[in-house]
Amino acid sequence: MTETMISLHHTHNPKPNQCSSSMVKTVNAPLPLVWSILRRFDHPEAYKYFVRDCTMLVGSGGVGSVREVGLVSGLPGRLSRERLDRSDDDMHVMIYTMIEGDQRLDNYQSTTTVHEDHNGGGGTVVIESYVVDVPEGNSEGETRLFVDTVLGFNLTSLANLTEKLASVAKG
Repeated sequence: MTETMISLHHTHNPKPNQCSSSMVKTVNAPLPLVWSILRRFDHPEAYKYFVRDCTMLVGSGGVGSVREVGLVSGLPGRLSRERLDRSDDDMHVMIYTMIEGDQRLDNYQSTTTVHEDHNGGGGTVVIESYVVDVPEGNSEGETRLFVDTVLGFNLTSLANLTEKLASVAKG
C-alpha cells in the first residue's frame, strides 16, 4: 500500500533548480484520529513543531483557503502564507503550496497522504513529500537536509500527539 500511495501521490519531477524528498512515518493510532488532526488546515500548530500560530486569511480551512503561519524564533523566517490546493477526506490526501513568506522555501509544495498500516496492529502510515526551489547560495543537499529535519519533527510530533490521544481513548 505504501508503494502505491508513493507512486500515485508522491512522485515529483523537480526542475533543475529544485529538489524533492519524502518521509514515511508509522503511527500507532487509528487512521480516523490521525487524519482528524492532520486535515485541520486552520490549526497546524496542533502538531507542527515550528508553528507558533495560524491565522486564516481566506476561507475557513477548505480547498482554496489561505493561512498565515507564524514561525517560532530560531528559524530562517517569521511567517509563511500557504494555500490549500487539495483536501480529500475519502482518499486522505492533502496538498498545500507556500505562496508567500520570508522563510526561503520558494515554490514549496507539500503532499501528505494517510493510509492504514496493513502490517497489523491498527496503525496508520503517514507519507509527506515535497518539492521546493533550492535557495541561491545553498545546495540541494543543504535544502533537503533542512526541510527533511523540519518534516521529521512535524511527523514525530503528529505521532506523539495522536498516540497519546489514542491511549487516552482506550482508557
